[in-house]
Amino acid sequence: MSLAILIPVSIGLGLTGLSAFFWALRNGQFADPEGAAWRVIPPDPHPPKKGRTDDRLAPDTQDRDSSGRL
Repeated sequence: MSLAILIPVSIGLGLTGLSAFFWALRNGQFADPEGAAWRVIPPDPHPPKKGRTDDRLAPDTQDRDSSGRL
């Protein structure tokens, strides 16, 4: 192929890509790049509780003070 054909075709494709980029800027395609990324990631499930769940009289270790008493 001749350079007389390839040069106008490459300039036309470049202008088409540039115009598509400016169209995307004007129409808000790049308004929230972080939001779409975080919508894909599911939230972490709650960690399972340690210890027995049927024992209601067992003291919770988080209720203790620094001396080890309830």
